[in-house]
Amino acid sequence: MAVVQLRAERLVAGGVALAREPSGRIIFLEGALPGETVRARVTAEWRDYARGVADEVVTPSPLRTTPPCRFVAAGCGGCSWQHIDPAGQVELKRAILVEALARTGGLVDADVRAGATLDGLAFRGAHSHDLVRVDECLVAHPRLAELLATSRFPGASEVTLRCSASTGERVALVGPPAAERAAVLPADVMVGRRAVFYEDIAGVRLRVSAPSFFQSRADGAAALVALVDAAATDGAAASATVVDAYAGVGLFAATMARDAEVVCIEQSRSACKDATHNLAGRAATIVQGRVERWRPRPADLVVADPSRQGLGRRAVEVLSATGAARLILVSCDAVALARDARLLVSTGFSHRSSTVVDLFPHTAHVEVVSQFDRE
Repeated sequence: MAVVQLRAERLVAGGVALAREPSGRIIFLEGALPGETVRARVTAEWRDYARGVADEVVTPSPLRTTPPCRFVAAGCGGCSWQHIDPAGQVELKRAILVEALARTGGLVDADVRAGATLDGLAFRGAHSHDLVRVDECLVAHPRLAELLATSRFPGASEVTLRCSASTGERVALVGPPAAERAAVLPADVMVGRRAVFYEDIAGVRLRVSAPSFFQSRADGAAALVALVDAAATDGAAASATVVDAYAGVGLFAATMARDAEVVCIEQSRSACKDATHNLAGRAATIVQGRVERWRPRPADLVVADPSRQGLGRRAVEVLSATGAARLILVSCDAVALARDARLLVSTGFSHRSSTVVDLFPHTAHVEVVSQFDRE
């Protein structure tokens, strides 16, 4: 493939840089930062655009720094932004979201704010399913980092290790079953799909089963809860009925609107069991199933935390049919948020604000809390 010298203009969704050839064709560059001149290797081409990798930085950005982790050079895909000064990462993520909302969502000059910045086993390699063996990790919780040196998983194809920042409890999921039986772990580690740990968020103790989704860090979950709670109460009367869509273990339902009746919609069976436990004593209804298939009922407020694919048209229609005056959307992909924003606007909502939370330092992942109000 050809080698070209290019100047990166800006970062776009996915954390890649946009550059242009003299002909005007766009090249999406991995490893380049805004304003940098790089020599890049073109890796794939189409008529209107191409993709490439920056092999040499000719003129570096002031934000460029030396990755502190030795496993980056080995190809670990866990922290793809370690070459960027942490102080500048959240602003770059904010700029990515502004661009996505304008280009895909049609929301020019949207109110996008920079929110909290958090401190930053074998991991997947960059852009592959190959494993990169590590024996330490700079971003892992110390209780998890300890397992890297003390645990062995002969014959395992997949290992998930989780730790409670509040209690120190540790759980592991190991596949296949034979590898689970052969795993060598400290005696305190609970193994298997029935294992649980507890996490304290905003003064509430939450049960999380090993197969249930939960935010990868407790302080990140707390930051999201604070933003969602602030958006829910911003100039609004207390909500009598709240729908928590894609509720997981009940993180938002359990920690906010504690006097409200809540309806949690969640597809995962284990997460529904956790939510039932976590909302015991509350006026709560747990619905196991897909949001798209839920029969909407009247509500004052909707909180939605979908997967990376976003809500999509059908879920927007269902949640809009609740008649809620406010919808708070927690998104983990800038383009998916932009698509959802366009759909929500088409059903009568207005975008009020979006706040970027840097839940995943040293990566291009964007976590956003957005407020939409009914016109």
